[in-house]
Amino acid sequence: MNLKQLEAFVRVADLKSFSKAANKLFLTQPTISAHIASLEKELNVRLFVRNTKDVQLSESGQRLYKYAKQMGDIEERIAQEFLNKSEDRKCITIATSTVPAQYLVPQILATFSEKYPKEQFQVMEMDSAKVVEMIINHEAEVGFTGTVFDKKHCQYLPFYEDELVIITPNNEKYTKLLGEESLTSWMIHEKFIMREEGSGTRKEAEAQLKKLGIKLSELDVVASIENQETIKRSVANGIGISVISKLAVEEEVQAGKIMSVPFGGKGRKRDLHLVYNKNYQLSASAGKFVKVVKKMYQVK
Repeated sequence: MNLKQLEAFVRVADLKSFSKAANKLFLTQPTISAHIASLEKELNVRLFVRNTKDVQLSESGQRLYKYAKQMGDIEERIAQEFLNKSEDRKCITIATSTVPAQYLVPQILATFSEKYPKEQFQVMEMDSAKVVEMIINHEAEVGFTGTVFDKKHCQYLPFYEDELVIITPNNEKYTKLLGEESLTSWMIHEKFIMREEGSGTRKEAEAQLKKLGIKLSELDVVASIENQETIKRSVANGIGISVISKLAVEEEVQAGKIMSVPFGGKGRKRDLHLVYNKNYQLSASAGKFVKVVKKMYQVK
């Protein structure tokens, strides 16, 4: 195998098309197909699953993609370092969890684009655990998470202090309950809606529950929901109460659709993090992106 074959493989995987990969690399489609066929023959695996619409990575292809992507990135770094090749237009792959994606990242991207109008970015939204997995596997250069999952491969830069709140329906019952000093006196008797497994909000909520002496098994959890909008509407409709980011509910609280109270009395503060793989050098474009975030939020 050689780097040209691996580059063709990565392009087909990213674009999900042999013809688009050929156009991107200024090659013919038969040449791209020959590169892939040579790789499959040498490795004795099937790399792609083809259908009428596009091509998808097979299980073996997914494993190879991680290594091929890393090799391509290393080749690019070498060219930049020794051949003085500039990156006039580099697509930065950004993985972000829900809260940063919806309430912080749009402004970050606007500021970055204003400063570097030639740069491109691809943004993927997922839970915090998957963001960290993408960073570890070098499938995304930078990410945003609501908690810390891995310290071996990842460098975390806290850039925004968020607060968790308990949200409830806006009615007489909860107006009275929210006025009580102790949350634990009534929380465990209520139906609870939790964020999905892998969510940074859920991980931080479970940590705070533990501090309050409450086990998750003691709560009457009626639903585990990924989408924050669904959670807010479910709470407003009286299905249960939930723990969520203060950023996510400010509009609904102001509109009187739901009520909120800081989780843990004085509030459970948590850092939102910018994260990248510390074992790989950031591309010039990704490096500029990190600097923009640090400057916006005065991160040292």
